[in-house]
Amino acid sequence: MDVGGTFTDLVLHDAATGEIRVAKQPTTPAAPELGVLAAVDAAVPAGLLARCAHFVHGTTVGLNALLESRGAAVGLITTRGFRDVLEIRRGDRDDPYDLFWTPPPPLVPRRLRAEASERVAADGSVVGGLDEDDVLRAARLFAEEGVEAVAIVLVNSYANPGHELRAAELLREAGFTGPVSLSHEVSGEYREYERTCTTVVDAFVRHRMGPYLHNLDRELRSRGFGGELLVTRSGGGALTLAEAAARPFETILSGPVAGAAATARLAATLGLGTAVAADVGGTSFDTALIEDGRLPLLYQGEVVGLPLQSPWVDVRSVGAGGGSIAYADSGGLLRVGPRSAGADPGPACYGRGGAEPTVTDAALHLGMIPAWHISGGIELSADAAADALAPLAGPTGIADADTVAEGVVRIAAAHMAQAVRGVTVERGVDARGAAIVAFGGAGPLFGCLIADELDVDTVVVPPNAGNFSAVGLVQADVVRSAARTLVRPLDADALPVIEGLAAALFDRLDGAGAVREVDLDLRHRGQEHTLTVPVRLEEDDVEAIGARFSAAYHRSFGHRLPDPLEVVTVRATTRVVLDADRPLVPAPPSGEAAGGATRLWSFRRRAWAEAPVLAREGFTGPAEGPLLVIEPTATTYVDAGFAVEAHGSGCLMITRKDRG
Repeated sequence: MDVGGTFTDLVLHDAATGEIRVAKQPTTPAAPELGVLAAVDAAVPAGLLARCAHFVHGTTVGLNALLESRGAAVGLITTRGFRDVLEIRRGDRDDPYDLFWTPPPPLVPRRLRAEASERVAADGSVVGGLDEDDVLRAARLFAEEGVEAVAIVLVNSYANPGHELRAAELLREAGFTGPVSLSHEVSGEYREYERTCTTVVDAFVRHRMGPYLHNLDRELRSRGFGGELLVTRSGGGALTLAEAAARPFETILSGPVAGAAATARLAATLGLGTAVAADVGGTSFDTALIEDGRLPLLYQGEVVGLPLQSPWVDVRSVGAGGGSIAYADSGGLLRVGPRSAGADPGPACYGRGGAEPTVTDAALHLGMIPAWHISGGIELSADAAADALAPLAGPTGIADADTVAEGVVRIAAAHMAQAVRGVTVERGVDARGAAIVAFGGAGPLFGCLIADELDVDTVVVPPNAGNFSAVGLVQADVVRSAARTLVRPLDADALPVIEGLAAALFDRLDGAGAVREVDLDLRHRGQEHTLTVPVRLEEDDVEAIGARFSAAYHRSFGHRLPDPLEVVTVRATTRVVLDADRPLVPAPPSGEAAGGATRLWSFRRRAWAEAPVLAREGFTGPAEGPLLVIEPTATTYVDAGFAVEAHGSGCLMITRKDRG
């Protein structure tokens, strides 16, 4: 179950029969669980729900809590002298060219940041004991101020957590009953600002995430569900309900990651060396670079300017989706997004009270979407779309609604293409050699347009494209990870220490029967930043690890250095496969009738054309654009100069036939 900004998508896989069901319902932003339950009620009979072993959920509840600043009132206990680390940050500017840039306000106001005298050295030795009276004074302050959650972040506690554990005990003894986040449990890494911020975010969103997940679990069980509720992680894979409630910071970007994970599996299945995920939803465009079937994994992310020390699939998002609102700026230029009509009221053509023109209205006006109902039982109104677009002609000096609509769609496609350049060019990858995997409710509409912007020759549209992110959830494994900072030279003496630390991390993860993976953060001695490389401790020696790092360094920076290497962090990951029979590619769509022709705008010809409307079910091709291929959850737009045919996997393969 994938909750998006406009629609909530469901995919059910029955391993016994091979059956795949899909459903799409409008998202309910005020109470996301209502949209989830509506999709379940619409597509999953009680008997089938009772047989489900796992319910895998991609959620934006934690992310929305941060975006809306609607989390718990958090108090912070930190080592004396570190009270202001959340405001001092790193002393740099996110945008060095913006003279008016200001950092985001800290999630904990200064009056709720308490200091405790104590000191632990980087090697874990105790330099100064914990002053328990300081903790008790903090507890009284928090009680007076109505604090709902507490973050405890003491210096070097990842090396020796004794003082943090004792501070938590003292808080409980003083009567505090709310959630307490301990930094050594949240992150085992150094860098005080990042670790403090991550721990505070964990405390901030836990207040909303825990109740939401437990309420959803209760409602599912009242409908007969007897399996396990899982929540996807920002770094891929899934957590159990208890783990997600205890470590909510790991789920901040659980929604967008699912589509990237599904793209990685599809790319591996089809043998695509380089693929770009192009997920166009109602609110945003999400993209990720997939190379050799692997997810682009980072170990620190950022949301609303706040760093999080957590595994993080490198998914880039921009405010360019079907619901993105078009407007004329003060200079008369046509603009699109990032503001969105969302699920409520939605685009003007939905007939739900929206009056501002959106990308969906423009696409409908240009014939890119058939003028009838779409998923979720929404009836589209072409007249309402035209009425919303027409007022933009005057302020922008554009001749008519047709040209306005073309401009809106082209601008949205340009935003999407720029986001793709961000995940390809920044990594030294030429996007022209990649295949675009277009999915989401509006992704197949924009596949050819993005391909033209980037000069790409191949677009892949998976079956049930509108629900493809939810397919990534069905394919999820249970994944747990932990990390520990270990700064020392990479030499023969380091390997036994690394092996011992990795073994301790695996014991903590308790992944019985799981696949075990170890990664090392390495750097040249004297450098500040690191690159992460996978290692096989039972096979690799220092030379093999060094060669792997050197290759990664050369690819990232274009040169190699002779300087000795240094280990910074040891990372351990366990992976348990839930469903060995899970589908690598979803089943072909069914149930959508089509036929005849429609009046369709060709962007390459800049002219209207009479184009065929083809049902995806039973389509084999090849057929040359302009044309539409429709299915229950998405519509694929094929422009002139492109041809489409069905692949044996069930995917639509769109290829360029001329340069236009």
